[in-house]
This record gives sequence, C-alpha cells and structure tokens, in this order.
Amino acid sequence: MENRCAMTGRVVEGSSDAIWDDGEWISWEWMNEQLHEQELRTRYPNADTQLVEIFEALVHDAVCYKQHTGRYLPIFGELGEIFAEITFGIKRHKPRTQGSDGRLGNDYIEIKTITPEKKKEVVSVKRQGNFNKLLAVKISETFDFEARIVDRKNMSKGDGKVAKVSWSSMKVKNILNNIPADS
Repeated sequence: MENRCAMTGRVVEGSSDAIWDDGEWISWEWMNEQLHEQELRTRYPNADTQLVEIFEALVHDAVCYKQHTGRYLPIFGELGEIFAEITFGIKRHKPRTQGSDGRLGNDYIEIKTITPEKKKEVVSVKRQGNFNKLLAVKISETFDFEARIVDRKNMSKGDGKVAKVSWSSMKVKNILNNIPADS
C-alpha cells in the first residue's frame, strides 16, 4: 500500500516528501503552496491569487525572454494593467472599452505604463477619455514595478488632444519592489 498526501492524493515516498501529522501524510509541496498563497494574500490583499500567480509567471517569462534574446516582449501595457489591478483592486473594464481602463470605487482610472525602453518618464493620455484618475505604472530594466497616481483635475490644462504627465509630477501612491523572477 502506497502512502498518499491527505491534501493532494499524490504518492508520498516518506519524510523527504511529507510529514506525518495527526495520522496522515501532508506533503511539503502542498505546505509550500499554502505558504506561497499566504504570502501573495499578504502582498496583494485585494487580489485574486490565481491572477497574481499568472502575473508573476508573465513577469518571469518576460525576464527569461530578455535574458535569452536581449529584447523585451511587447507586453508591458498588459503587465502594467494587471499590476494596477492586483495592487490596488482596480476592476478592469472589458477589453477595448473606450475612455478608461477600470474603476476603483467611484473613480474611473486610466492606466498608462512607462516601459524600460522609454527614454523619458512621461505618459501621454487622451484628454477626451472618461477618467478622473490617471495611474502610471513604471517598469524598470530589472522588472521592478512602481505606481503613482494623479487626479485628472491636477493634470496640466491645455487645448491639445493629448496631455503629457511626467512621473516626477505624480504623487507616490504605492511602491512594490521587484517581483521575483524565480517565482
């Protein structure tokens, strides 16, 4: 008769694979998954942990691709939006919704990403958009993520179709250090 983990049903070879607790085997793999999920809930209390794991996997793949090819994958906009969603609890609109990217409470949020390839830390946003807060996500060359937010009323006034907002003019809302590439 083979021993199995009480939580996953997977075969357990012995104490190197699991611990014996209260008459049943509990695998180290299952315990590590629980600890990782608890860490994610602490780091992103308002987020769907499955989405956080997808985000981390995408970041990991983007890092690996950059290391292997020397080029960036063209996914920074989506990474910025997912980061905003999991960090702040933004409820994103359906794809291609005009005017804003999502909602946070009663606020419509436009999300813009500053990529590692950008020479200037500036975002451009259409003035006609239906948003009252602009959230900028900056991704560094080492895939560190930071976010800053500005109320639309505090953005520069102008007649052009596009407003440019510098990173330095936005207040710090939240800073999250490097998403581990080996997650």
